[in-house]
Amino acid sequence: MKITLLKSLMLIGAILSFGLAKAQDVSGTVSDATGPLPGASVVVQGTTNGTQTDFDGNYSISDVGSDAVLVVSYIGYKTQEVAVNGRSTINIVLEEDAQALDEVVIIGYGTTTVKDATGAVTAVTSEDFNGGVISSPEQLIQGKTAGVNIQQTSGEPGAGISVNIRGSNSVRGDNNPLFVVDGVPLAAGNTSPGGDTGSGGSAVRNPLNFLNPSDIESISILKDASATAIYGSRGANGVVIITTKSGKSSAGGRVEFASSLSIATPANRYDLLSRDEFLDAVTLYGGNASAVNFGGNTDWQDFITRTVASQNQNVSYSNNYGKGNIRATFGYQKQFGVIEKTSLERITGRLNLTHRFLDDKLT
Repeated sequence: MKITLLKSLMLIGAILSFGLAKAQDVSGTVSDATGPLPGASVVVQGTTNGTQTDFDGNYSISDVGSDAVLVVSYIGYKTQEVAVNGRSTINIVLEEDAQALDEVVIIGYGTTTVKDATGAVTAVTSEDFNGGVISSPEQLIQGKTAGVNIQQTSGEPGAGISVNIRGSNSVRGDNNPLFVVDGVPLAAGNTSPGGDTGSGGSAVRNPLNFLNPSDIESISILKDASATAIYGSRGANGVVIITTKSGKSSAGGRVEFASSLSIATPANRYDLLSRDEFLDAVTLYGGNASAVNFGGNTDWQDFITRTVASQNQNVSYSNNYGKGNIRATFGYQKQFGVIEKTSLERITGRLNLTHRFLDDKLT
């Protein structure tokens, strides 16, 4: 018995020693065609074990398995996955991602590319928008941009939104950014909370409720002082620039129709006492059950909540006819809330028309 136990312990020790022997230190440099890349990310795939390159492009990672894979990434370059294969020195040369660098972003006074942008700007295009059932424009980019926190103030359809760019700038003031739609800033009156605060009315409404999410082409976010330089004090909390779709990519004319149906139901219910359980509890703790028994037996959760079906219909026509382009859209949305008497009905129509005159000298 002792011999068998000793052999088992020796076998376990050998396995652990072999596993530890497989872990190693890996170092090297990350560079491109012109030289080292400082600040490049090097991470062991599937783990949080990683580091960044120093000013000379050097890196070093400990406890790397001989069969591990290193994931190397850098802004504006293609991400590479490199197998370790027992090597202790691995030098990586990254290739530029021309598509990412040439991505067009809108910066308030015009357009530029990511590689030429000097401020902190993030652009999310329609190809990268969130999928699924989208009822308001801000949901298209929720969780898509670093440093931008987007929340809905309540679960009511059409409720107000809270957009914080790089944290809150005021304790008591409004921290929402300036919204600009097709170059037109929304007036303060359109972005401030409003509505009836009595009789169960909502006190805050979404300032972007008038926009159909299906009409949006891209959303750019200005995060730093460049927003203030362009828009003044109104851009102190950042700027969200929304660009709607046009017909410039639809030569020959194109008709599109989209329809969706969604079902919503309360996700959780409170575990409350029934009438009889409540009366028993009153008696158990020395109370007078008859004094609080008015004969009612209403489940108020069932009374105020419901399972609902919402619909969204959109039809559009777009055409690029050489001298200009046109896009006309019509949308209808009826969204019901899971709380009785809450809903949002939105009917939208939009016409984007661009025409060039005088040999393209006037648009």
